Amino acid sequence: MKSTDTYNDIKEVNLAYLMLAQNMVRSDRETAIFRLGVSEEIADILDRLTPGQVLKMAASDMLLCNFRFDDALLLNLLANHERDRGVGHIHAAILAAGRPVEAVA
Repeated sequence: MKSTDTYNDIKEVNLAYLMLAQNMVRSDRETAIFRLGVSEEIADILDRLTPGQVLKMAASDMLLCNFRFDDALLLNLLANHERDRGVGHIHAAILAAGRPVEAVA
């Protein structure tokens, strides 16, 4: 894969993420904050972004979204393909809900 392909893929992911996040915040703020793992402050910023600002941010060569968790337990619970998959996802959601949300530094 060429670096230009990677850069274009990152831009597409950024744009899709920002548009989805903004839509989620605008339609159901509390659920969006939980599902995105963001703070009230970040939700406010997402809500106020203009289309031009969204496009400018999406053009970054850095991936704007990140995993909400950083441990193997949550990753394994979400990726579990066994029979009780639904239970694993519920357990992962409970564990993720107890983690602090991202904040503007």
